[in-house]
Amino acid sequence: MQIDITGHGVDVTPALRDYTNEKIGRIVRHFDHLIGTHVVMHLDKLSHCIEATVTASHKKFHAQAEASDMYAAIDMLTDKLDGQVRKHKDKITDHHRADGLERKLAG
Repeated sequence: MQIDITGHGVDVTPALRDYTNEKIGRIVRHFDHLIGTHVVMHLDKLSHCIEATVTASHKKFHAQAEASDMYAAIDMLTDKLDGQVRKHKDKITDHHRADGLERKLAG
């Protein structure tokens, strides 16, 4: 998965880049069909804001987070995106497959 990180008024240090890549990469463990991610970091007076758009096959996920520290904002953003991806995966997974197999064997 390709991860693009940009900063508006924020210098994206190698440490921030590595931390973001590690956290966003965690989402891939839940859903394999992710194509790319675009992350934008910016400052609003005293708060650190971050937003990301994750592109999957036929679907886009978007989330924003705001905290007093950029690392905390990255953690919050990752949790939001992770929840959206897991919810989408649950929707597209066929949960009735085992039930149909039991009926087929019994009948």
